[in-house]
Amino acid sequence: MIEATARSGRLSADDWAKEALDQIAEQGVASVAVEPLARRLGVTKGSFYWHFPSRDALLQAALERWERDEQNAYGALEAIADPTERLRTLFRLIAQHSKTHVIYSELLKAAGHPAVDAVLAHVLERRTGFLFTSFRQAGLSQKDALNRARMTYAMYVGFLQLELPRFQARQPIEGFDGYIEHMMATLVPARG
Repeated sequence: MIEATARSGRLSADDWAKEALDQIAEQGVASVAVEPLARRLGVTKGSFYWHFPSRDALLQAALERWERDEQNAYGALEAIADPTERLRTLFRLIAQHSKTHVIYSELLKAAGHPAVDAVLAHVLERRTGFLFTSFRQAGLSQKDALNRARMTYAMYVGFLQLELPRFQARQPIEGFDGYIEHMMATLVPARG
């Protein structure tokens, strides 16, 4: 049960959205349903319908919350003036076990759902745009920056898919730190 329930006895729409994101991380997008979430939260379905007209509205709110959190994380990275340090910081963040990796992987599995596809498109555009801009600012040509951004993002998605069970279980991944260091050495231009 989430803290807000214990404190006030009332749930907000954001409490429901957060719980839906937790459910997505644990069992995927298809598992988001009103009754099981109400049980998890220790409330009746009436609480849900006070905030949302449908399961799809809840899913949309959860996806918007996740996307907003993602956007805020990238905003903090964009504040780093040195583009190579910005990229290295991003790689170090990727190396941390994070629920966002698991949620993103689950969203990729749910591609084809209109709400999921819209969020995936926004996130892909923002993330590759961030990478492209950082690589350009690090001195790469437009063509090389675009290729490096795509390659970096493809490596991230591929690695998440390969290691998803370990990310879900928050288990250490043998050689992961070395892999991240290798990615940085391969992809991040040397300071010059």
